[in-house]
Amino acid sequence: MMDINELKQHINKKSRLIGVDMGSKRVGLSISDENRKIATPLKTVDYENIQLLIVEIEKIINENNIDGIVYGNPKNMDGTEGSSSQSVKDKIKLISEKIDIPSVLWDERLSTMGAFNLSSQLDVNVTKRVKNIDKNAAAFILQGALDFLNN
Repeated sequence: MMDINELKQHINKKSRLIGVDMGSKRVGLSISDENRKIATPLKTVDYENIQLLIVEIEKIINENNIDGIVYGNPKNMDGTEGSSSQSVKDKIKLISEKIDIPSVLWDERLSTMGAFNLSSQLDVNVTKRVKNIDKNAAAFILQGALDFLNN
């Protein structure tokens, strides 16, 4: 695991990143364009076990020329790290043992709420908003990291 500034040094000019919103039941995945300007929701995967998630992430990496992973870090509102953050870190450790690619943690506070509110402003019905919330949250997380990397 590296910090966002180290990631900037390790990735190529024309490379893509994926964003991961790690939940206990579902995992949202997003992908950037190769210029790393725009994050796009990709898919939501039901979390059954870590091995199946690793297979899914490897597949995305291999099919899309991915050079890094941005994982959402669910910090508490006061900035401290609680049990959710530790759970995410434990899963990332297992993933990193199988997938050797630069990865970072990115503060995801309010990402789910932000994604939900954005989709409501776009006049998306509630059923569709809830269905897509995980991949949209992953895009929200990845977009924050992309904006940081581009400044």
